[in-house]
Amino acid sequence: MSHHDHNHCHGEATDHDHDHDHDAEADTGLQDSLFGKVAVDKSWCLNETIPGSIQTIFKSWDNRLDTSCVVESDADEELLIHVVFTGMVKLKSLFVWGGASSSAPRTLRVFANRDDLDFDNVADAEPTQELELVMHGQPPEYAVRTAKFNSTTSLTLHVPDNFGAEQTTVYFLAFRGEWTELSETPVISVYEVKPNVADHKTKNESLAHHSIM
Repeated sequence: MSHHDHNHCHGEATDHDHDHDHDAEADTGLQDSLFGKVAVDKSWCLNETIPGSIQTIFKSWDNRLDTSCVVESDADEELLIHVVFTGMVKLKSLFVWGGASSSAPRTLRVFANRDDLDFDNVADAEPTQELELVMHGQPPEYAVRTAKFNSTTSLTLHVPDNFGAEQTTVYFLAFRGEWTELSETPVISVYEVKPNVADHKTKNESLAHHSIM
């Protein structure tokens, strides 16, 4: 498979990452879109043919059918994608689209808040949810069990196979959900200032015991 020129679409994909006016980054073509809420420069992919190409497929809904920006697997059909959000996300659904050919991803294993996964351990790890994907001419939407993705700051997406091709391709990756800005206010541990009733009870009982003696 021929490789596309990624320089142009790489610039498009990262423009919104450096502009932190989130209202201006809203994807008006998709309700509850998390476009602009992905920390593109902190997201990565293992086994991609062209390093950094993962950053080109976070596209707005209007650009979803643009196949000039693509992630292609390298040594085999497997991909491991790590997506970092700029805040906390309550994930509702996701889009992973590889077109209508046999190189489209077939299985997607989704992990919430796992920063420790690579090809050495991901196969044995228990996914938060596993999805069976389809080949399609349009990006299908895959619902997730929102209760399991309530407080998500990152996603790891494991693609172990496709529909029979030597390489896997992904043209479009997007997410729908609710985004909350992470607070930078330090958390004060309540237990440090609140009396421990159990401790006081133990001490009082001990004093009573000694007075009887």
